[in-house]
Amino acid sequence: MSNILEVRNVIKKYGDYTALNEVSLTVPKGSIFGLLGPNGAGKTSLIRIINQITMPDSGEIILDGEKLQPKHVQHIGYLPEERGLYKTMKVGEQCLYLAQMKGLTKAEAKKQLDFWFERLEIQGWWNKKIQELSKGMAQKIQFVVTVLHKPKLLIFDEPFSGFDPVNANLIKDEILALREQGATIIFSTHRMESVEELCDHIALIHKSNKLIEGKLIDVKKQFRKNSYEVGILTNNVEGLMFDITQKFKVSQTNFKSLNDELKLEIQIGNSTPNELLHLLTQRGQVTHFLEKIPSVNDIFIQTVSQ
Repeated sequence: MSNILEVRNVIKKYGDYTALNEVSLTVPKGSIFGLLGPNGAGKTSLIRIINQITMPDSGEIILDGEKLQPKHVQHIGYLPEERGLYKTMKVGEQCLYLAQMKGLTKAEAKKQLDFWFERLEIQGWWNKKIQELSKGMAQKIQFVVTVLHKPKLLIFDEPFSGFDPVNANLIKDEILALREQGATIIFSTHRMESVEELCDHIALIHKSNKLIEGKLIDVKKQFRKNSYEVGILTNNVEGLMFDITQKFKVSQTNFKSLNDELKLEIQIGNSTPNELLHLLTQRGQVTHFLEKIPSVNDIFIQTVSQ
């Protein structure tokens, strides 16, 4: 898989403050790339540089094999966290205006807008003013404006902000459909459950530095602890605990279940899951046996805390 975007040793300073410290990233074509980090980490500075709103002090951005240039604005769709619609303009009039700024003719823009307004069931909003819409309704309009010129690269900054669960799910499905149609998506959010659901690659920036980058599954493997959640019904808790602590690291844990079983977290080290399961089945009835795969939230907190 080739890369749609390469960020090479980008430095950005504001006076004495370093927002980005030699940050390098590669975003594969056709991926949904999670750009993660706490507030103030440098994510927004990087997104603004990719969109040519600001320029780096050093380093370079490569978009689809070419050094980033003003012409590339037509190949990028950007949904900022702070929305930028004109509140007193009518929805249709504003969408046509913004679409033409992205290089579409008026006829092309009208065709795309008709498609998206029907798809999102917002046909009746054409003559409404933005100030008459709820936050979620305005967010739908902003989403349409971002995607209607069919850019190669889409950048969504907190795209689900303001949406109820039904509309958040609707936009999630549209994001996945855009990826299937060939778009590459950079997805910046603090909602880690959305990263788990959507992203196949991630990078984590903290205090201006990139700390993690790679396929999500590979990152999870790096943080894997060979740890298992175990639920077991036994008449001899003391005997069970004596046996398993001779070979494994064991601690009490909690998880939702329908049984009143003993709940443990067991790290197996260099042993195999089958060895642990064999020992457990000799001592009681195993009701729950699940590897604790680190979540993106776990990885985020552990990395930032360290």
